[in-house]
Amino acid sequence: MNKEQIIKEFTFTAVRSSGAGGQHVNKTSSKIVVRFNVENSSVLTDEEKELILKNLANKLNKENDLIMTCEESRSQHKNKEIAITKVYTLILNGLKVKKLRKATKPSKKANRKRLEKKAKHALKKANRKKLDY
Repeated sequence: MNKEQIIKEFTFTAVRSSGAGGQHVNKTSSKIVVRFNVENSSVLTDEEKELILKNLANKLNKENDLIMTCEESRSQHKNKEIAITKVYTLILNGLKVKKLRKATKPSKKANRKRLEKKAKHALKKANRKKLDY
């Protein structure tokens, strides 16, 4: 996957940022919104698209757009760079195949040791009880 090619498929929108900044905030659009449509991507293969759709399902909207906003800086250019790196790393993380977990059982020795510890603890608690005569 080529970073430059995938960045060409990003759609950028500049929006007015919220928060402190006085009148400057009301005049400039420094917040950046990045959209990346996974299904319409020509850079990604079908297998990669399926992986991203599965792994990043909670980050996609109904149209399968990956949307990221950035308003960390007052500069629109810095926000654009930050948003690009965030989306790109998110896509790379979405392409990772998770290892399957092997089901394991505790060994007989570990099980015996756990039961002995449990019995010892119960005995300790039982010795603290007051006896009724």
